[in-house]
Amino acid sequence: MERTYVRVLKVTIHCLLIVIMMSLIQQPAFAGSAAEIDKEVELALEKLYASSATAQEFSTVAKGILIFPDVIKAGLVIGGQYGEGALLVKGKTVGYYNTVAASYGLQAGAQSFGYAIFLMTDEALKYLQESSGWEIGVGPSIVVVDEGLAKSMTTSTAKDDIYAFFFGQKGLMAGIGLQGSKITKIDPDK
Repeated sequence: MERTYVRVLKVTIHCLLIVIMMSLIQQPAFAGSAAEIDKEVELALEKLYASSATAQEFSTVAKGILIFPDVIKAGLVIGGQYGEGALLVKGKTVGYYNTVAASYGLQAGAQSFGYAIFLMTDEALKYLQESSGWEIGVGPSIVVVDEGLAKSMTTSTAKDDIYAFFFGQKGLMAGIGLQGSKITKIDPDK
């Protein structure tokens, strides 16, 4: 009898945690206004450039920068992530996008982070703009730049089409990644 009670209690706690985690993910489900997204993107870029001279250098030659200032990721066996951002070309916003991912497996926790994707070639920029939804891992390959790699890279040694920089990670969840994320164009003012 006691074992059944403990089992029911564990299942109840797990269900409650899943509901809480999923509510964190669904909170930003409605697109912010274009002005809100632009402001968050501007602040995020300042934060990124202050922490990475390489990212700032890449910004001078990139054909476009897709930046997601605040991506929320949560999960308990089943997880998901969501964030909104903007595509900048020559420092001006040319479109708004969201990033969505779902996952399952051994995971528990919640975190938020930002990331910027530097599109270094016209082909990479064109692929993003013309796709009806870009799933990371399908199409152009992305090099994730960590602190160690960033110290040894320059625009003259960068030979790949796309580079991703993460920043501002907060929370308790093991690892961050882009594999399986789907990036889709949105209209935030509708």
